[in-house]
Amino acid sequence: MKKSFLLLSLLLLFSCGKEQHDLTVKGTIKDLKKGTLYLQKIQDSVLISVDSLIINGDSNFELHAILESPEVFFLHLNKNNSDAYGKIPFFADKGVTVINTTLKEFSLNPEIKGSKQQVVFEQYLKMMDRYNDKNLELIKAELDAKMIKDSSLLAANTKAYESLLKSKYLYTVNFAIQNKDSDVAPYVALTEIYDAQTKWLDTINNSLTPEIKASKYGKELDAFIKDRKGN
Repeated sequence: MKKSFLLLSLLLLFSCGKEQHDLTVKGTIKDLKKGTLYLQKIQDSVLISVDSLIINGDSNFELHAILESPEVFFLHLNKNNSDAYGKIPFFADKGVTVINTTLKEFSLNPEIKGSKQQVVFEQYLKMMDRYNDKNLELIKAELDAKMIKDSSLLAANTKAYESLLKSKYLYTVNFAIQNKDSDVAPYVALTEIYDAQTKWLDTINNSLTPEIKASKYGKELDAFIKDRKGN
């Protein structure tokens, strides 16, 4: 009986002594030997670092942050004072997010497992990659048209760009409405189509569930629309 009580006391002591975190981000960056990892987020329109870790031989990492509600964070690698590796965006919720990637393709093809919001976020990003690829094609076509001074091609390219932009905006609106119960919905409205017609943003805002309206990005979207309307 005494032994059981002692064991229980030790377990409780260990549990109480172990620091608890709202968000834990951990994983591996294959082939990374040295560098500094930063866990970042946007606060008051400024990108700030909330945790950092110096990598020196061990490619495994673990970072932490305070998290009140689901929010987008960024994993940033600085190596040899270079930002060439870019940032890995991910939608975090309380608990553990696991990010595995390689040094060579740090921000290009990471494997991210964590929140349910991240699953929805990846669906949206996958479609945005297609729009970005098409946009690059139009940029190249515009440069080619300028080189040969073909005004008709330039006009056609401008029309194609406007059509692509409208398609992207409409896709985002529809995506947000279809995912009205996800924090991703107000986030993409704020970051991807903030300059769209107010009626489109209103449509998204009005479709959100009460829980999402009360979330971080739900409140920000509502405030953004009211500010635009001058309310």
